[in-house]
Amino acid sequence: MKRLQSSIGTLLVSTALLAGGTMPMLAQTASQDVKNAGTDTKDAAKDTGHAVKKGTKKTVDKTKEGTEKAYDKTKEGTEKAYDKTKEGSEKAYDKTKEGTKKGVHKTARATEKGADKVAGKTETTPKTESPQ
Repeated sequence: MKRLQSSIGTLLVSTALLAGGTMPMLAQTASQDVKNAGTDTKDAAKDTGHAVKKGTKKTVDKTKEGTEKAYDKTKEGTEKAYDKTKEGSEKAYDKTKEGTKKGVHKTARATEKGADKVAGKTETTPKTESPQ
């Protein structure tokens, strides 16, 4: 029986020590859990901030790239339109010049013909004075 009492006594003391030792440990664990949760929240906020910053930078870069591409395409189109307009203007100028030369030559030939027709007829005959 003494042995049983000794075993029960040891069991009670051990249980008391375990229960007493566990309670502060549970409090420390809960406190540490709260601290860890705060740290995790802070880290998540930092990660989110970094992701937003990276996304914004990427968006700015892509917008800049798109703007430059649009500028280049507009410039290219403008140059192409300028060249086509210049080419069309030169063709129109050449056609006008050609037509004007033809018109001048036709007019000159017609004038020569007309001059030839009246060449012999334009000699003046002496005028007789009419009586008054």
